[in-house]
Amino acid sequence: MVPDPVFTLVFPRNSQRRALFRSPKMVDTSNYLHFWGNSPESEEEYYKSQNIKASKSFYVSPRGVSLFTRSWLPISSPPRGLICIVHGYGNDISWTLQYTTIFLAQMGFACFALDIEGHGQSQGLKAFVPNVDLVVDDCFSFFNSIKKKSEFQGLPSFLYGESMGGAICLLVHFKDPKGFNGAILVAPMCKISDDVKPKWPVPEILTFVAKFMPTLAIVPTADLLDKSIKVEKKKIIGGMNPMRYRGKPRLGTVLELLRVTDYLSAKLSEVSLPFIILHGSADVVTDPEVSRALYEEAKSEDKNLKIYDGMMHSLMYGETDENIEIIRQDIVSWLNERCS
Repeated sequence: MVPDPVFTLVFPRNSQRRALFRSPKMVDTSNYLHFWGNSPESEEEYYKSQNIKASKSFYVSPRGVSLFTRSWLPISSPPRGLICIVHGYGNDISWTLQYTTIFLAQMGFACFALDIEGHGQSQGLKAFVPNVDLVVDDCFSFFNSIKKKSEFQGLPSFLYGESMGGAICLLVHFKDPKGFNGAILVAPMCKISDDVKPKWPVPEILTFVAKFMPTLAIVPTADLLDKSIKVEKKKIIGGMNPMRYRGKPRLGTVLELLRVTDYLSAKLSEVSLPFIILHGSADVVTDPEVSRALYEEAKSEDKNLKIYDGMMHSLMYGETDENIEIIRQDIVSWLNERCS
């Protein structure tokens, strides 16, 4: 028996909007149908109860990859801005990430996200990302297709990335430095923490093997779900994600992420867009010190850094409800200041 993490959101119409959590009810997780629990039974009913409009579809990228996408829009008023979202490694857009996207839609923002290649319901071998640059191109083309829609033209647009998604957002920014009005970077993977990297001589051996078998899933790492989520009962729900990748990381993916993070860590000074970084001091998956370096080295004139004492990697889901509320309000305050 675990508490149902679903909450009811009640928001004033000013900058002091806040979420009020209702008392949890007990549910049987052996039959946990959806990320919110067992009732209501359909997504449509759930979104209606949350006072948002949501949709899902497939987008074929210019290179011909079929990518699963979702949107979450406010229904009580026109959107105040666009938020283009990239999930983290092994994750997808249909489970716990929706707690954040639904909240942001309730705050008046039109949110769009896609499962990247090899993740969720998108095309590709599970958790295999052979070339992050191609993933960046996919995200860039999808987000631009949204921004060009007549109903969204003229709205400020923001990137939002969690973990590996934060790194991808920065690479999208490098591809089009003036394309977005800002970025929300949640525990961005600008460098993989030494605590989860394989130790010598394992990387050297794996690099050699990857030349011949890049899809081999044998990289020895700790369970990232366990290292990411603080609240034990939320680990159970996170682990129930039917799309979650449960195998060991694939050789080609790990080497590509190491390549990209090495590249990013050397280019922090070239980041120029407005941004807010949110990172937990107890994060052992991505390094909060690299987020400090990004804040200090970036040439952006508008930059913000929030390091939350004692919080772990999964800031937007895995923390206590009280901690999540603090982080949400920091994000909304930052967005409100740039969408007034």
